[in-house]
Amino acid sequence: MMVIVVREFDPEKDVEGVEEMERRCEVGPSGKLSLFTDLLGDPICRIRHSPAFLMLVAEMVGDDEQERANEKREIVGIIRGCIKTVTCGKKFSRNGKNAPDQPSKPLPVFTKLAYVLGLRVSLSYRRRGIGLKLVTRLEEWFRKNGAEYSYLATDSDNLASATLFIDKCGYSKFRTPSILVQPVFAHRLRVSTRVSILKLGPSDAESLYRHRFSTTEFFPRDIDCVLKNKLNLGTFLAVPRGAYSLGESWPGADEFLSNPPESWAVLSVWNCKEAWRLEVRGASRVKKGLAKTTRIVDRAFPWLQIPSVPELFRPFGLHFLYGLGGEGPRAVKMMRVLCGFAHNLAKEQGCGVVATEVSSHEPLRLGIPHWKSLSCAEDLWCMKRLGEDYSDGSVGDWTKSPPGLSIFVDPREV
Repeated sequence: MMVIVVREFDPEKDVEGVEEMERRCEVGPSGKLSLFTDLLGDPICRIRHSPAFLMLVAEMVGDDEQERANEKREIVGIIRGCIKTVTCGKKFSRNGKNAPDQPSKPLPVFTKLAYVLGLRVSLSYRRRGIGLKLVTRLEEWFRKNGAEYSYLATDSDNLASATLFIDKCGYSKFRTPSILVQPVFAHRLRVSTRVSILKLGPSDAESLYRHRFSTTEFFPRDIDCVLKNKLNLGTFLAVPRGAYSLGESWPGADEFLSNPPESWAVLSVWNCKEAWRLEVRGASRVKKGLAKTTRIVDRAFPWLQIPSVPELFRPFGLHFLYGLGGEGPRAVKMMRVLCGFAHNLAKEQGCGVVATEVSSHEPLRLGIPHWKSLSCAEDLWCMKRLGEDYSDGSVGDWTKSPPGLSIFVDPREV
């Protein structure tokens, strides 16, 4: 008799079994386009950059020693999770005696948040409670390591996932951000000469993010680790040309923050291509032929700036834009310039698309170019409070809080 054993992933012996199981799961709907992920031989590539992470496997084994010795073990399910400290709200500081008339400064309220991703169960072993076992074990690890909340992202039309997490595991619908995807064309985009784009060093980028974005929901407390990660390609700031005198160098984040230009925008770029690749499957020969034709025309006449469909039907890489923000009446236009710059950077790196994820209420989303056919207007984030004892007293139960204008999407969890 065979039983299901849930245990920690062993990189020395489980890689081949995990890859085989994921290949068996990669069966898209008949007649429809499907998106598949190639982890480049590293099953934990999507969690290894987090402060704490765990991958579990569900293995089919015999229920006594003799059967375990004779029977071939088979991995039939997997799940991944990670933990970090993020902003869940804000509170206002009390003014001291020396400045009673000064407005209160908002301060971030932090909580320890767990993230669930990559739940897979082999097709022939579904509806046996394996997914529930994996989630339960992972949540035990979350609680043991002090996580106060757990969340996950899933497609809004994935009924099986919603049934498991909402109906059986006690999660509730929390946020519905939008995934915006822009193809990388064969031509370079023209970038406005009225805007200067500055690349910030990690320390200046950290200072800017902590001063202006630390009260944004999901802002990671270890933003310095994100910005110094090898997959981070840089933080780029758009300011009006002439904001600094000719030949004047970047004055530093502190001086910029004390006297910013009327309008500015910022974003950072994460190189997902070096960690994993995507591939679109299920396209007909006609669609592939039409896409190829657009690329041929685009390469032949780049000055026409004709949009073309990149090679998405083979494994392709992407750059993820995160930490998007800005201020001023021209911030939307400057964000569009930054996205054009990011497109050209992705083209130089051989990527197929540029993607980002923003709140459905994000004021700057009008400045983010994207194709509706490649994007997801409503990604579903579900959240669960893991225990009665939690530290965010000024916020209350985060799962019941209203959404803000923006969210900070951590690229380590993309």
